[in-house]
Amino acid sequence: MARTRRFSKPVLADLDSGKVLGIRAGITPHRFLGVWMVVVGGRLFVRSWNDKPTGWHRAFALDPRGAIQIGTRTIPIRARHVRGAALMREIDRAYAAKYRTPGSKKYVRGLASPRRQETTTELLPR
Repeated sequence: MARTRRFSKPVLADLDSGKVLGIRAGITPHRFLGVWMVVVGGRLFVRSWNDKPTGWHRAFALDPRGAIQIGTRTIPIRARHVRGAALMREIDRAYAAKYRTPGSKKYVRGLASPRRQETTTELLPR
C-alpha cells in the first residue's frame, strides 16, 4: 500500500498560522489565486467559494496537479476530493475558529453550506 505524503510540521505550522493561501491548479504557468485554508488533523483543506466551470476546483477535477505558495516558497501539490460527514464538520469548525472577524462570519457560514462543502479539497505535497 502506497504511503500518502504529508507536509512537514514547519510547513503545516506556516499554513495553520496564515489566513490566505496562494493556489494554482494545473502545471501550466498562470497566476496564483488567494483562498482561505484550514489545517485539520495535520492535513490541509480548501473550499471553493465560486465553483465556476473555469475555476481551480474544476481544474483539479481534470488534473490533480498544481502548486501552493507560502510566502516566497512554491510547493508542488496534488489535490484530492474529500467526503465524509464527520470530517466535513471538523473542517466547518476549523473555518469558524480560524476566521473569526465580524466581516468573516458570512463567509464562514457560506463555506459550511452543502454546495461549498462539495468542493472540499485536500492538498498534499507532490
